[in-house]
Amino acid sequence: MVTTHEVLNQAVPLEGHDAASTDVALIDGVARYGGAWGLEELAELGRRAGDHEWIRAGELANEHHPELHRYDRFGHRIDQVEYHPAYHRLIGEAVRGGLHAAPWADGRPGAHVVRAARFAVWTQVEAGHGCPVSMTYSIVPALRADADLAAEWEPRLTSRVYDGDDRPASEKGGALAGMAMTEKQGGSDVRANTTRAVPAGDGYALTGHKWFCSAPMSDLFLMLAQTDAGLTCFAVPRWLPDGTRNAIRVERLKDKLGNRSNASSEIELEGAWGRRLGGDGAGVSTIIRMVNHTRLDCVIGVTGQMRAGLIQAIHHTRHRSAFGRRLADQPLMHQVLADLAIESEAATVTMLRLAAAYDAGDETMSRLATAVAKYWCCKRTPMFAAEALECFGGNGYVEEGPMARLFRESPLNGIWEGSGNVIALDVMRAVAREPDSLAAVLAEIELAAGADTRFDRFVADLHAELAGLPALAGDEAQRGARRLAERLALALQGSLLLRHSTAEVADAFCGSRLARTGGAMFGTLPDGVDAAAIVERAFPA
Repeated sequence: MVTTHEVLNQAVPLEGHDAASTDVALIDGVARYGGAWGLEELAELGRRAGDHEWIRAGELANEHHPELHRYDRFGHRIDQVEYHPAYHRLIGEAVRGGLHAAPWADGRPGAHVVRAARFAVWTQVEAGHGCPVSMTYSIVPALRADADLAAEWEPRLTSRVYDGDDRPASEKGGALAGMAMTEKQGGSDVRANTTRAVPAGDGYALTGHKWFCSAPMSDLFLMLAQTDAGLTCFAVPRWLPDGTRNAIRVERLKDKLGNRSNASSEIELEGAWGRRLGGDGAGVSTIIRMVNHTRLDCVIGVTGQMRAGLIQAIHHTRHRSAFGRRLADQPLMHQVLADLAIESEAATVTMLRLAAAYDAGDETMSRLATAVAKYWCCKRTPMFAAEALECFGGNGYVEEGPMARLFRESPLNGIWEGSGNVIALDVMRAVAREPDSLAAVLAEIELAAGADTRFDRFVADLHAELAGLPALAGDEAQRGARRLAERLALALQGSLLLRHSTAEVADAFCGSRLARTGGAMFGTLPDGVDAAAIVERAFPA
């Protein structure tokens, strides 16, 4: 080995930190919404999230992608997906911590808030394994549409025992759930699905395909199929009650941009047996109870990703110098870091307020607010990830570090459970047809009335836009859907920050996002912002 130089001025890895307790906005919000009882366990999880061993497990789970084995060595069809042991460790830790179902089994006030905070912290280690965790959390309220199905499956799905073996759920101490909704020809337009379901014994036989089946080794799936009455929801187990494999054929695994530790697949259903969930022809209304919770998890997931990128960027710039001083002390870098910190905290307070609505069973609030937050927070994440990566310079662009994976992961939640246009149209639909839901969101926004003149002007303009909506119809209304979703999201975030954050953060948010006296890019905050205070709050030195 030839040594020509000494390595100087390189940052050390961000390890050994508490990923929860250093997040002041997260800790304050959990306590504010009734989750103080969960703070100690949250801190324990935060320390694990910052531990080198767990960080390495996240890296290994992404370096060693899932592998599909369609046949065993004797030629039997098995359709097994093999994961790296690190993936099983990560998902096992999530299940032991109740990230997959604790609110349904616990029921304490603030249970959804505590679970949201824990999910946001743990996803900073590795996001892919969170997919089956999220689907398991989300399937429970949908299963409750059928008392018999809920009685059979809910104890398995809420168990804190993780068993990754491929065998019948009746033989395991716990189970996980997935879903398979979309098809080649329809995508988000599930009413275009062609999979058919016909009565078969004490259930139905499903024949067709699914273009995306995430986590195909799950024990139970929700699927949509056509009956004579129309699109209907079905609960389809991986194994049949008699202990034989169900006719779910895994054709291939998707080669994805990110989320590489998690298997997403294409499947064929060759008369797969399932049980109807909900009314015949009522598939959309049945599945929406699952979709609302997975959309909540999209917001939680990107909040965790933003936080991970933010603290990596702050840490790196505090440990690297250029032009005679630390990067973090350079005025322009300080502006970038402060702007990222504002965005991260805005997502955090939004996520926790949403989770509190689910704790309260407040569907009028959660219905619209979840769609609004899902649209905006997920749209902001790729831009956020790119800016955080750029703080590293070339070091951020190599796969050895954490930023490339964060960047590849960043678009996912904006696509999953409805891409931007689908969600924006859903926001418009809720605003037009569900006045109670709109009223609930506006009431939350108005709680900060009078706190800042820029906020008040922004909200007044929002009301004016809403008043003009009845005059719009068809294509004209659709063209404004994204703008409306964005403005509702910004007004909600502004209200939450004015009431629950520091004066420095709230002032900078109102100036840059509501009054738009800054620029369009991160790092273009208006004059007078206390960037040092904002960055120190975000990740204390």
